[in-house]
Amino acid sequence: MTIYVDADACPVKAEIERVGTRHRHPMVVVSNGGIRPSANPLVQSVIVAQGPDEADKWIAERAGPGDVVVTADIPLAAKCVAAGAQVLKPDGAVLSAENIGNVLASRDLMADLRAADPFLQGRGGGFTKADRSRFLDALERALRRLGP
Repeated sequence: MTIYVDADACPVKAEIERVGTRHRHPMVVVSNGGIRPSANPLVQSVIVAQGPDEADKWIAERAGPGDVVVTADIPLAAKCVAAGAQVLKPDGAVLSAENIGNVLASRDLMADLRAADPFLQGRGGGFTKADRSRFLDALERALRRLGP
């Protein structure tokens, strides 16, 4: 059981490390660089080549049943769900086989709307304390489901 973190722009890295350490689960923090490595022996930092989606590819090739993936990237989430991993967004949303199709469709629709209306660029709320709290609860539940 491994917790994979799509670390570039992930606002909950410290929370993942805290909860993962408490449960004694190994964590792999994957980025294109610029992330300070943790001194925690349970945390492995992986720096992938520069380029679009390199971290996503690395995670998708390894995640599977019994793993937890934390990402805001919906296409990566879909690949990980298909591979049998549990997937959480940093706001605590759980992505599963039951909802990933709708989430992908909504993402594509919003991308089309933003492309058609430049005034929609950059809209959306920021990351909140409530998001952080929902994430902590979701990660705790996911790790308890997987067991020791």
